[in-house]
Amino acid sequence: MNPNKSRFRILFLCTGNSARSIFAEYLLKKIAPARFESYSAGSDPKPAPHPLALQILREDFKIDVSDAYSKPWTDFNDTVFDFVVTLCDTARETCPVWPGQPIIAHWSSPDPSLVAGSKEEEFRAFWLVAQQINRRLELLAALPFGKLDALRLEAATREIGTRERIPIEGQRTA
Repeated sequence: MNPNKSRFRILFLCTGNSARSIFAEYLLKKIAPARFESYSAGSDPKPAPHPLALQILREDFKIDVSDAYSKPWTDFNDTVFDFVVTLCDTARETCPVWPGQPIIAHWSSPDPSLVAGSKEEEFRAFWLVAQQINRRLELLAALPFGKLDALRLEAATREIGTRERIPIEGQRTA
């Protein structure tokens, strides 16, 4: 991994590839398109991204998500990434080995689709998770890549996942 590279490939993983990893892929495309080429996938993808995730990206972040779709991580088996970031604990536990020795980090976020409550409570859960992921991506994009060797870059990337834990009330178990 060359920290002086001009554009890095990054893959965001979660189980369903319907909310958290979709948020990360599209938010990073907006935050740092010149620095990152971002993708997302799931270990057991849903048929489509969650409508609330797409709504928040469109309305709150002004992002075109017309090409968003849920896909399995096997679609990327032969792709070499610089970073692979898991966003849920299940994906972390089942994450395959990726070619090219990418930096692997875990940024756990609660699954907003597990919130059982009113429409407002469900929307708030998705919004909170989107905000958390957005802040973490801003921290990643602000790292001084040219000044960090590969080991320090890996430590800094992993550290981002320990910041800002958000409890979501009304979350049921999967």
